[in-house]
Amino acid sequence: MELFEELTDGVVTLRPWTMDDLPALVEACNDETLHYWLPMIPFPYTNKEGREFISHQPERNAEGSGNVGAFDAQTSELLGGCGFRGLEAERTEFGYWVASAERGRGIAPRALILLVRWVVENTVAKRLQLHADVENTASQRVAEKAGFTREGVQPGLAGGPRRAPRHGLLLAAGG
Repeated sequence: MELFEELTDGVVTLRPWTMDDLPALVEACNDETLHYWLPMIPFPYTNKEGREFISHQPERNAEGSGNVGAFDAQTSELLGGCGFRGLEAERTEFGYWVASAERGRGIAPRALILLVRWVVENTVAKRLQLHADVENTASQRVAEKAGFTREGVQPGLAGGPRRAPRHGLLLAAGG
């Protein structure tokens, strides 16, 4: 699947990752709070992990997934990232994160709305979903601001090497 070159709302710009983003990506991902909520992100996060992540994006796109950087539309500074992956039965799952210095500015809902709109208009997705840890109220608010509603709780989600599996809140939009 061919991803977009750039999506913007004038505040946030989404675009595919490039190797030029590596230093900012590594810095942003070396955040203990980010790792706490997203334990699948290695910690500490090194240049090696960043290079591997960026270089694997074209093959992920070909498999029906996409992960892009969220940047300040005026300064091009890295604000965070968001992504999606196509699942069976015309379902698509989303995820997002925001760099620690940028949290609380409404970046994640803007990025998620841009990405959801693109997926709806350019893929076969009919059901959109995401999971947020039941204790991660900030992530739940992001999802709700982007039009997702709570559906239920799934046990055993959002675990990782540093903490036991916990319950994840399922939020969905669409069929």
